[in-house]
Amino acid sequence: MKLRLSVVIIVRDAAAYFAACLESARFADEIVILDSGSADGTLEIARRYTDRIYSHPDWPGFGLQKNRALGYATGDWVLALDADERITPALQREIAAVLAHPTADVYAIPRLSSYCGRTLRHSGWWPDYTPRLFRRQAACFSDDLVHERLRFASVAVRLSSPLLHESFRTLDEVLDKLNRYSSAGATQMAAQGRQGGVGAAVGHGLWTFLRTYVFRLGFLDGREGFLLAVSNAEGVYYRYLKLMYLKENQHFS
Repeated sequence: MKLRLSVVIIVRDAAAYFAACLESARFADEIVILDSGSADGTLEIARRYTDRIYSHPDWPGFGLQKNRALGYATGDWVLALDADERITPALQREIAAVLAHPTADVYAIPRLSSYCGRTLRHSGWWPDYTPRLFRRQAACFSDDLVHERLRFASVAVRLSSPLLHESFRTLDEVLDKLNRYSSAGATQMAAQGRQGGVGAAVGHGLWTFLRTYVFRLGFLDGREGFLLAVSNAEGVYYRYLKLMYLKENQHFS
């Protein structure tokens, strides 16, 4: 019996790049899209590829939203995609081979990501093995606000063909995501009882820069490797500062 594949995507305001993602997923048996309030033509693009489109404008965080999307999937297997990712023809063939004779419940896919137009092969970004292909009943996402993880009991088998990830197209996108993710990360850390502060912000930010640029060989990625290391450090720096102010506001409220 042929195993059915569901591609599952959560999305909001991704009209600039969503068509490429959906075009690459046309080989799947179904494409499930969960939108969280797009206002830029994203849904019009989605309707060209699927009628399995749902909406939950209340945003609970990435993990819970992805689990909502999983609830709409009907395939035996699920491939979880982000709207800025594309499945290469080689990866399509490898996925088809896996579904013909699966030997595991979860498969991790290497991601080849770009930053402001440059594909990065160092900086901790390659190979970025990410569990994405799984039996529908064998895994679910953590409930983290950001940096959610796929939870499963077995061992993920690694595939060899990459998933293309257009992570940041412009510096404006970098700064926007840095602000949103540092706020969500601070909220998540506050809920975990973590502590912020200026010293923690500087120390963790500096370590993040050194880890990205030096220890993970980001300097080999040229100018964009340096920019990535700085933006990674800024994200951590502002996360700890925002956590500090969250804790202070909780104390005085």
